[in-house]
Amino acid sequence: MLQTFDIGIDLGTANILVYSKNKGVVLNEPSVVTIDTVTKNVVAVGAEAKEMIGKTPEKIMAIRPLKDGVIADFDVTTEMLKQIMKKASKKMGLALRKPNVVVCIPSGSTSVERRAIQDAVRNAGAKKIILIEEPVAAAIGAGLPVDEPVANVVVDIGGGNTEVAIISFGGVVSYHSIKIGGDRLDDDIIQYVRKEYNVLIGERTAENVKMEIGYALIDHEEAFMDVRGRDLVTGLPKTVKLSSYEIRNAMKEDFLHILEAIRATLEDCPAELSGDIVDRGVILTGGGALMNGMKEWLSKEIFVPVQLAESPLESVVLGTGKALKYVGKLVTVAR
Repeated sequence: MLQTFDIGIDLGTANILVYSKNKGVVLNEPSVVTIDTVTKNVVAVGAEAKEMIGKTPEKIMAIRPLKDGVIADFDVTTEMLKQIMKKASKKMGLALRKPNVVVCIPSGSTSVERRAIQDAVRNAGAKKIILIEEPVAAAIGAGLPVDEPVANVVVDIGGGNTEVAIISFGGVVSYHSIKIGGDRLDDDIIQYVRKEYNVLIGERTAENVKMEIGYALIDHEEAFMDVRGRDLVTGLPKTVKLSSYEIRNAMKEDFLHILEAIRATLEDCPAELSGDIVDRGVILTGGGALMNGMKEWLSKEIFVPVQLAESPLESVVLGTGKALKYVGKLVTVAR
């Protein structure tokens, strides 16, 4: 029997979330670390570190140690996890001890990537580690009956990647994973503003533009936003007015890649489960699911019902939390 201080971790490219069996989601912090490049010491982790992006002196560097859903910088990830687990244990009111941890991994991750995640979590102070595939966790967190022999289709649009999976009887029947997520859409906006207006904007500004006037649906009421950046010709600050239509156009290619991944997964679905998909539809999770008009756009394109999970941002970590209750089954789910 697992003890009360066991935790579930959603190790996301954009955010790290921690779930406690007794208190629910206890922590939701950006996956950002700031480091002093001279002393190699960690200056800040999470929300505090994100505030520093693009604003630090030369010797302080803001790093996102996770890229496309996997570990890009092992040492920094380990340090970040240590700090996150300390923060979580404080919030749970527990002395810091070695917890058993359930961690999500992308479905398409290699054995090397999985080993890196296990090692980083173990080095951060975990005792026993169980891996669960992200789409399975998202489906559990969205309240789908994953252990029944029916098709549950999950589209998880995260910060670093998009995972599409059909889950039945506790396992992944068909899946596609692409390295396109919220970060890539932010980059689309940065490149568009640079090319079209000769103005350089930062990551956080691009993210704000995406959240405010980013639309997946082509037909929508046009919205505008003033954005400040640096003029690449004069080097001086400059304000430009952006339209939601041009932002939709800037992100168009990546939306089509996401759509392609969904179609490919549905095409790989066994015939027996296809009927379930028509009846039950698709569940959208992850931060990208909150994009304006995403649900409506996808249901138009794939001709099946599309539902938004109750808590899209927390579905994966809620799934790891619920999975703590049946670890025996979970071990068979994590490959």
